[in-house]
Amino acid sequence: MKIALLSETYFPYMNGVTTHIKTLKDGLTALGHDVLVVTCSPTAKKHYVENGVLYCPAKSLKSIYGFGISYPYSKTRLNILKKFAPDIIHVHTEFSMGLFGIWAAKKLNSTLVYTLHTAYDDYVYYVMPKVLARMVGGKILDKFLGFYAGKSKAIVGPSPKCFEYIKKTSHRKKVRILPNSVEMNLFNPKDVKKDEIESLKKELNIPENAFIACFVGRMGSEKSVDVTLDYLNKTLQKNDNIYFVAIGDGPDLESLKEQASKLKISEKIRFTGKVPHENLPKYYAMSKLYLTSSLTEMNSISMLEAMAMGLPVLQRMDEINKDQILEGKNGYIFYDEKDMYKHLKNLSKLNDEQYRKIKFEVEETVSQKDEKGIAKKELEVYKKAMERARLQNMMKRKNKQKSIVRRIGNTIKKDFKEIKDMTK
Repeated sequence: MKIALLSETYFPYMNGVTTHIKTLKDGLTALGHDVLVVTCSPTAKKHYVENGVLYCPAKSLKSIYGFGISYPYSKTRLNILKKFAPDIIHVHTEFSMGLFGIWAAKKLNSTLVYTLHTAYDDYVYYVMPKVLARMVGGKILDKFLGFYAGKSKAIVGPSPKCFEYIKKTSHRKKVRILPNSVEMNLFNPKDVKKDEIESLKKELNIPENAFIACFVGRMGSEKSVDVTLDYLNKTLQKNDNIYFVAIGDGPDLESLKEQASKLKISEKIRFTGKVPHENLPKYYAMSKLYLTSSLTEMNSISMLEAMAMGLPVLQRMDEINKDQILEGKNGYIFYDEKDMYKHLKNLSKLNDEQYRKIKFEVEETVSQKDEKGIAKKELEVYKKAMERARLQNMMKRKNKQKSIVRRIGNTIKKDFKEIKDMTK
């Protein structure tokens, strides 16, 4: 099968969407399928293909790190895609590449599949003024997502939150829930050497025996790192040997540093800035816990990567996504700052043997979420989508034939009536 994966963003820019697409591409390729990633590139002067990726000239978006916007209706891009001849056009973002995907699927008679990755209610303010976002953002978003739902032969989402979004668009199409996968070969705790961890702790000025909770993601308001800082400020004691490491870049990085400073907790907080994806394993290996207050996740890939490295997750209660955490097996849920602190203290008191047991349980919960696993599930979606498209096309042809027969019949009746009138 030939599959085109379309997205506004791809490597070297790091986020959940790029990680998902790369993992899916690797899995599909390993299973013997041809894959072409089509993405925006703010540095590209012209369209070009390199290592299975079609880079398209684009204008970078300052408000959304790593994203670019291309003109959706490019004949050059369409001709390159036509030569590739995709059976499936799989859209992963809803902007210029998404619109191009809808257009290209129609032009090339390919089957369109759509994955909703993002809880856009919490991101609308990046692309429109906050006042306008509060007033009409939701209505515009519902219509926009409804457009994609209507054009797609299959809709995929990484968590039950997708049901809620598609339901709001008035579409009754079924959403196939496929949780995100992990590059198990990269996120293997056995591959990180002890001296790498010791060196990283020295670099970050963290004591050797410290209990470290980490978060990996975009430093933007939707990730609620400010809530974590506020909760730590209210509960963390001076003699607690607990540190929080926030890993990632974003528009709120400096303001978060200022917040930590104003709250006088900078001594226990570390901000790393951007970290290359391939370097993340040693940051996870250094940590004992993945801590997140975000309520905007669909199915956090960073959280899954942390689990693959054996880190239990401490997550703020998110009603729709609460089933992603198996309490006491792969993590814990907290409701407020006191609840968060209670879990931090309890986990920090565990001895090595107790922690190893938890680590083993956590690793088991993600052991089947590898590249090939998610690729096989996506292939099932693709096959059903292609069959649905075939049946719909067949019904259209039948309806068209019936319409032609009806028109011919009406013409014959009219002619006979005229002949009858003439012979009276």
